[in-house]
Amino acid sequence: MKPPAFEYHAPGSIAETVEMLAALEDAKVLAGGQSLVPLLNFRLARPAHLVDVNGVGELDRVYERDGGVAVGATVRQATAERHPLLGERCPLLPLALRHVAHQVIRNRGTVCGSLAHADPASELCAALLVLGGQVVARSRRGERVIEASELFLGTFETSLEPDELVTEAWFPDHGPDVALVEESRRHGDYAMAGVARAGDRLALFGVASTPVLADPADPARGLHPSADLESSAEFKLHLVRVLAQRAMTTRPAA
Repeated sequence: MKPPAFEYHAPGSIAETVEMLAALEDAKVLAGGQSLVPLLNFRLARPAHLVDVNGVGELDRVYERDGGVAVGATVRQATAERHPLLGERCPLLPLALRHVAHQVIRNRGTVCGSLAHADPASELCAALLVLGGQVVARSRRGERVIEASELFLGTFETSLEPDELVTEAWFPDHGPDVALVEESRRHGDYAMAGVARAGDRLALFGVASTPVLADPADPARGLHPSADLESSAEFKLHLVRVLAQRAMTTRPAA
């Protein structure tokens, strides 16, 4: 299928981008496009304007700041997966990225795009939450920092305003004691359930409308997952318990 008609814009700077988002009604930001383009083709999204930020060079960087690593909005998932700074300082992110879809998707998809898309089965959303990370959003009104705990509101829903551009995601430094485990029908499929661990903190994904922090002693407490075509609610709860145990016992080699 072909996407519905839209007006295409290609700003050259962050300042120009936020001005466009403020002025245009019903605009969507295009970075990697691995979520947005299929939605357009299936007519599930019909924005009047598409703002392509791939020409904004200041968004394509990975750098240290404030005791962590910032990943710009156009940094590809494949780049982040292999980046030595992230591998050394934030190893959960490359680990999570290796579970995201397939290599061809990661070659175009972006870290920040996945976070803004807010798929409840997203490994990256769970990683940001369990690490206590942040995203930085810019608009004509200025810049604001959104904690991971305040970013995800529901299925494909975030606290971002329509005129805000995610400029970067920030992940705090953490040690090598991390794990990410999930269960899916086939490699690259969406996870029926998954667990991200950083130290003794757990975040679940694929079992609620957002990623959720869990008690390691009883990770299924308070969960009320919905059944879907892949599994029943009871099976999802079983998976949570099994995967949480697996994540807690997966430790880095000495």
